[in-house]
Amino acid sequence: MREVVLGPYERLDDLMKSGRHIIQNTQEFCFSLDAVLLAHFLSLKSRHKVLELGTGTGVIPLIIADEVARVDAVELNPVMARLAARNVWLNELEEKIFVQEGDYRSIRDLYKAESFDVVLANPPYRPVGEGQANKLSGVARARHEFTATLKDVGRAARYALRFGGHFGMVHLPERLGEIIVTLHEHQMEIKRLQMVQPKWGKAPNMMLLEAVVGASPGGLKVLPPLIVHNDDGTYTDEILQIYGM
Repeated sequence: MREVVLGPYERLDDLMKSGRHIIQNTQEFCFSLDAVLLAHFLSLKSRHKVLELGTGTGVIPLIIADEVARVDAVELNPVMARLAARNVWLNELEEKIFVQEGDYRSIRDLYKAESFDVVLANPPYRPVGEGQANKLSGVARARHEFTATLKDVGRAARYALRFGGHFGMVHLPERLGEIIVTLHEHQMEIKRLQMVQPKWGKAPNMMLLEAVVGASPGGLKVLPPLIVHNDDGTYTDEILQIYGM
């Protein structure tokens, strides 16, 4: 790891993965558990070329870099794109991870069609309701579909993925119906699904899914739920293992 000088509102966090660290800006959107879970959800192979749609700080590429041949990452926010590129430099991964500032709604201007084996996305979760736009700012806006809708994500993933390629996404359980329809419209079918529950007995508040381009409908494998916290608020063994603890 290289030496780094932190700017205002920046902190350096330990990823607990191959000695890597990540710079985060507390005035911008910091990564959370959902990104970490997505990074560990798909079975990646050393030959895979991976694209992340909306990389933010670049945490997912940093986590999966050892497992794949190459990771490309696109980010619309110029502040976050620069931060992600700094994190690549910090961890000396310039030959493995390639960050590009850009809008994946115009993905045809950024990458060649069907040039990736895997696409990952941790997109904005909630649609923008009437009147919301003027009430939300900063971090709150990052979780609403101001810059990319589900259809935008599906369209970009399908364009980038080869036939038989895999798409992984973390999202809200309440939007599963929309997601199934959207992916089907873009020639993708969900094959693995896992709900994430904050505690035993609580309703899931996240879900992880894996879809395949060109797959036939049906054959969905629903995994046992992933429980995040024990009753005393500590992480479960499954989450500790994912975090490398």
